[in-house]
Amino acid sequence: MDDTLKELLDRKVDQYERPDFIEADPISIPHRYTRRQDIEITGLLASTIAWGNRKAIVKSAGEMADRLGADPYDFVMSATESQVERLSDFVYRTFQKDDLPSMIRGLRQIYSADSEQGMEKIFAPREGETLREGIIRFREAMLPHIAERTRKHIADTGKGAAAKRLCMFARWMVRPSARGVDFGLWRSISPSKLIIPLDVHTGRTARSLGLLSRAQNDWKAAAELTSALAEMSPQDPVRYDFALFSIGIVEGGI
Repeated sequence: MDDTLKELLDRKVDQYERPDFIEADPISIPHRYTRRQDIEITGLLASTIAWGNRKAIVKSAGEMADRLGADPYDFVMSATESQVERLSDFVYRTFQKDDLPSMIRGLRQIYSADSEQGMEKIFAPREGETLREGIIRFREAMLPHIAERTRKHIADTGKGAAAKRLCMFARWMVRPSARGVDFGLWRSISPSKLIIPLDVHTGRTARSLGLLSRAQNDWKAAAELTSALAEMSPQDPVRYDFALFSIGIVEGGI
């Protein structure tokens, strides 16, 4: 372990894992709510469209949440089909007509099966599993209820996708809330089981720092990077997401 590198990353975590990080990040959308299911639903939807310009993501994710009203869980469970269909005109880049209604229908099925622990139970790794299997389970639970075109918005880790957005959503739900950023709602999942949300910026920074050798930004690369970070923080390797992301995006890289 490189102590100098660890000191750098720890310093960046302290700098960026703070409540004032929230305003410009998609995690600001689920922070509008206090009920567990409302946080989960708006968190999943916000993370699903989390690519592109951050300001545009936050704006569109906020508009999407507004369409569900003050109680997103109640909308998911109680909206009529015509009310769900009215969401069809919501668009963000490749998230197009019918994608939001499809996500609502899929989530309704998950919460109908278990209104309290629905998503957590699906994502939680079972004995001998990693988060990868939990993401596969979530995708399989959603697929029968969503339009074919919407399926591309739920990453297929079974085919090696890095699943950056779903890993980010899992981070939001699992990591402790003590610093006022993540939520710590899913207590059955240890932060040690999380996988770094890997995108082009995080990957570039990680390679510059010697933390990642794999050239592709896929699941194997995300797992490799997470393993390297676990040498510095075995119980919570994804805490360094804030450092790598901020070095790459906020500070313009190494």
